[in-house]
Amino acid sequence: MRKAKAGAAALVALPLALVVPASQSHAQDASPSPSGTFGSGCSALAQKADTAKDKVVDAASAYPQLSQLVSAAVRAKLTDTLNGKPDVTIFAPNDQAFKNVTASQLTSLLGDQGQLKKVLTYHVVDKQITPNELPNGSFTTVEGGKLTTSGSGSDFKVNGKANIVCGNIKAANATIYVIDQVLQPPS
Repeated sequence: MRKAKAGAAALVALPLALVVPASQSHAQDASPSPSGTFGSGCSALAQKADTAKDKVVDAASAYPQLSQLVSAAVRAKLTDTLNGKPDVTIFAPNDQAFKNVTASQLTSLLGDQGQLKKVLTYHVVDKQITPNELPNGSFTTVEGGKLTTSGSGSDFKVNGKANIVCGNIKAANATIYVIDQVLQPPS
């Protein structure tokens, strides 16, 4: 008798277990874009608990994976400019993105403050971009060039090649989207 009751309980529990995950995954698929932080790389970003009260460069410095970007911003003398802007979006290359640039290109870039400033300001848009604007976005950067975003759900690209690995990170004056490539402004 006990075996029969246990078997019946297992038969009832199994369909329930199969139904719940299916409906949860369907609800996630139906969402046009995320409302909080999103991306496969968010869990790998070591950070302090809350950067929402920090200006953008200070917020970025809380993420060890953005140390190359913060160093480049300091070198280009952009810290005060970026921290002083009221509402910006930064497409922030992570340290891995800088490692993907050849050593000679990186040395050349870091040695030319004007070019470094041009490249870094190409990653900045002078307005806060929400996830809802990412699927077919076209934005003018602080550098003056155009930057595009595409994708859906929580899978987005910048200029068709750089992946947003963690997006919608809030700072006091900015929204940060961490990307896996250093973008080059159009010539």
